[in-house]
Amino acid sequence: MTPASQAHAFPRSDRSALGVWWWTVDRWMLGVIAILIGAGVVLAFAASPAAAARMNVGDPFHFAVRQCVFAAGAAIILASTSMLDVKGVRRAAFFVWVAAIAVMVALPFLGHNAKGATRWLEFGGFSLQPSEFMKPALMILVAWMFSEGQKGAGVPGVSIAFGLYVVSIGLLLIQPDVGQTVLITIAFGAAFWMAGVPLSWVMLLGGMAVAGLSSTYFLLPHVHARVDKFISPDTADTHQVDAAAMAQAAGGLFGRGPGEGIMKRHVPDLHTDFIYSVGAEEYGLVFSLILITLFAFVVIRGLYRSLKLSDPFEQVAAAGLFVLVGQQTIINVAVNLDMIPTKGMTLPFISYGGSSMLAMGLTLGMALALTRRRPGAYGPAEGLAKAGAFA
Repeated sequence: MTPASQAHAFPRSDRSALGVWWWTVDRWMLGVIAILIGAGVVLAFAASPAAAARMNVGDPFHFAVRQCVFAAGAAIILASTSMLDVKGVRRAAFFVWVAAIAVMVALPFLGHNAKGATRWLEFGGFSLQPSEFMKPALMILVAWMFSEGQKGAGVPGVSIAFGLYVVSIGLLLIQPDVGQTVLITIAFGAAFWMAGVPLSWVMLLGGMAVAGLSSTYFLLPHVHARVDKFISPDTADTHQVDAAAMAQAAGGLFGRGPGEGIMKRHVPDLHTDFIYSVGAEEYGLVFSLILITLFAFVVIRGLYRSLKLSDPFEQVAAAGLFVLVGQQTIINVAVNLDMIPTKGMTLPFISYGGSSMLAMGLTLGMALALTRRRPGAYGPAEGLAKAGAFA
């Protein structure tokens, strides 16, 4: 065994399930994801005391401890899912989507209402948001249908894909959850375009999406209020975004220091939607830029690997998953910077929340599984002999 191979957890000759996984998965991306999960735990400890005090929770580290549990669960889901083969990813996506849709159908009757929306199912002290799990599963199924339709075997792939999309966003709008609807629509449009559908169809979808989302301003009171608050802040209560802005400004370049944040105590939802502002106050602008860079690395590298895949399904599915992650990150950071109306969108792996954390582990686990090195995955010249070339 050479010194180089001894430096790795598994020698290159290891053909066990773990050995093959180690030499075929994108280890650079895996490492960056691990850093993001760790950063989420660190910021949970920073935000938990203030959040617990605001919500009258006795244990100041209640949310931090739970976040550690969620992070461990996400890591297990990510690692185990990334070991699946392509058929396993499709099969898992089908069952996850069906289960998530079944729960979403039951939400109007059994769900927990909070802030004017019924998005969660509560049981045993935990809250489950099924739409978080539905998103990645939908992207896999849509890509599958697009690829089947392209084979010309009589499968109405595009029609089935649109049917899955309509069912999913229809149930989201019933809750209502406009933010997730926007996110899924953007990812679906990207998959639609990458699947080689004529540009005129993509433009038609875009026009329908704009018209549909514009109508929510008139149909949903809370959307109307949020947009008006963003357009005319002088005539509305903007305490949340103002407090977040002050927390970010107070951090300066290098922050006040771990646990030294003061303005964070005035930020509602500081441990969930506005965790970015907590990190900016305690660790500064430099930390915020590093965090954004890490997300950019995952998304850009993921898209680059996805677009090099030779199989149309794998290419569209993996790219769609990375678009989901990228768009969710952009939306959360943009809300924190008061660039768009508040959306109630979590920052992947960073915001507190079991559903978000576990579902993001599933999302990137599937993406890593699809972009693993396999014989012919990146063209006929590449196979397991080059499996360790992720460097």
